[in-house]
Amino acid sequence: MQHEKNHFIIKITCPAVSGIVAAVTTYLADNGCYIGEMAQFDDDFSGRFFMRAVFRFNDGHPGDIQQIKDGFTDVAQAFDMTWELHDTREPMRVLLMVSKFDHCLTDLLYRYHKGEMDMTITAIVSNHLDLRPMAEREGIRFIYLPVTKDTKARQEAELMKIVDDTGTELVVLARYMQILSDDLCKQLSGRAINIHHSFLPGFKGAKPYHQAYQRGVKLIGATAHYVTSDLDEGPIIEQEVQRVDHVYLPDDLVATGRDTETVALSKAVKYHLEHRVFLNQDRTVIFR
Repeated sequence: MQHEKNHFIIKITCPAVSGIVAAVTTYLADNGCYIGEMAQFDDDFSGRFFMRAVFRFNDGHPGDIQQIKDGFTDVAQAFDMTWELHDTREPMRVLLMVSKFDHCLTDLLYRYHKGEMDMTITAIVSNHLDLRPMAEREGIRFIYLPVTKDTKARQEAELMKIVDDTGTELVVLARYMQILSDDLCKQLSGRAINIHHSFLPGFKGAKPYHQAYQRGVKLIGATAHYVTSDLDEGPIIEQEVQRVDHVYLPDDLVATGRDTETVALSKAVKYHLEHRVFLNQDRTVIFR
């Protein structure tokens, strides 16, 4: 669907009441639109309704998307909707953040070049210089923001300036090994994705895969989630697991962990790029 002429995505969330689907589909049909894909979900617990639709203008229709936006305001007000309308011909602007590990960055860049990731990479930001050569080979702007206890606030302010100056819509922490401040997390709420390992029991601190080896884990996992001030506890977008056993040495677990991390992160980023993710309090609704 990337860059197809005349395709648009509308995302809607509102209190769950009767008549929402009829109102939206009737409005689009009356304005010369054809709906090619639609998904909906009614959450009994939160009382919220979620809807995503992909539509285009009918052949021969002049197609004024601004008119669609302006006219939909009345429908939205009638149902107390929060809504977004996106043009698929406009790739999302994404900033990638890394430290020293390159597997997630390598995977995202590969999928980007293969056309799986419909995005414009605004920059690669890092607190280390290790991955600068990779960015330069790709012709992507590399920004070095070293972080210490004394420089953290200043560097986070510089990061937000970069986000604003580049028109970045999504920040991806592709194994960026720094904890973001509460203030930065709030500024990036709903538009920053992180990836981390997932074990039962949880292993925190240095060398989690070595800790997992000592405890004889049988599953290796990874979780991609939106960044919040609660460390590694933001709304979950995607999770991957892979079974392991007693023959796996610590380095084998690390390698397996790399695989699960890249898969979980790439799926989460792709869902966000395609406007498939809705925040639902501390959870997500995802129309795959």
